[in-house]
Amino acid sequence: MNYHSVAIIILNWNGEEDTISCIESLKRINYPNYKIFLVDNNSEKKSQDILEEYCLKNSDLKIEFIKNQENTGFSAGNNIALKKAFKDEFDYFLLLNNDTEVKEDFLDKLIEVAENNKKSGILAPKIYFYDKPNVIWHAVCKFSWMGGGRPLQYEEVDKNPKESKIKKTQYVSGCAMLIKKEVIEKIGYLEESFFMYYEDTDFSLRAKNAGFELLYVPSAHIWHKVSRSTFKAMTRPEVHYYHVRNAILLSKRNAPLIVLWGVYFWSFYLYLKQILKFAVISKKRKSAQMIMRGIEDFYKGNFGKFKK
Repeated sequence: MNYHSVAIIILNWNGEEDTISCIESLKRINYPNYKIFLVDNNSEKKSQDILEEYCLKNSDLKIEFIKNQENTGFSAGNNIALKKAFKDEFDYFLLLNNDTEVKEDFLDKLIEVAENNKKSGILAPKIYFYDKPNVIWHAVCKFSWMGGGRPLQYEEVDKNPKESKIKKTQYVSGCAMLIKKEVIEKIGYLEESFFMYYEDTDFSLRAKNAGFELLYVPSAHIWHKVSRSTFKAMTRPEVHYYHVRNAILLSKRNAPLIVLWGVYFWSFYLYLKQILKFAVISKKRKSAQMIMRGIEDFYKGNFGKFKK
């Protein structure tokens, strides 16, 4: 087997324990030709120090530790490493969430399918819940402008763990996506306007529109702790802001014109609904404010990180 070079990119934000567990699982994989790019997205000093010490103690591993001076978000954080790895002429780029652990042969399976399917551009493993190891979190995903994106086997017990049939998928989760060099050459990097949420869907749609196939590889297995390292961020009101602003942005960048006009109409309806919610439901005021702000900022052209 020709072991093509793989850049494994892991983004850390105050999740050093999960990040170390992720790297420990990577140390056990069979695939030999990889390098880890560990990007710290301006974590607290304690988190950075722990990771720096870990990298020093594991000097036999190929790890490049990159420390950002600010939290640049998912897209920009990954892009920093993607650009370095692309310049270093890696053949493949694997975006991998820090709160995942992998099976020993997962990368062999992904690369084998990628090499045997020349039209493929992005490949996805089967992703299980970490705390429910036989329950599926992400597999084949469907996407429509009416219903958005959804994983088809979400929370299903895996009745066929030895499944090997390769399937096309309509988008790939940024939790774990293997990207061919040709994709980066043709469509560029992750769109940094999103900051967080929908950037993986945007990247998937752009790759499909450029003629690449997105493939699901069920024989490649990983386990996901489901945003455990960013749980505090997930419960903050700003989450509503990113979801609504970025949903409209995704449509503007990728949707047919008739769909885009429908999304614009929906955004005005949603804005009016939040005004009513703010007036009559006190416990919903923060979320209503964030949704209104997200819609306002989209039309003002304010993207990237939420600015208070």
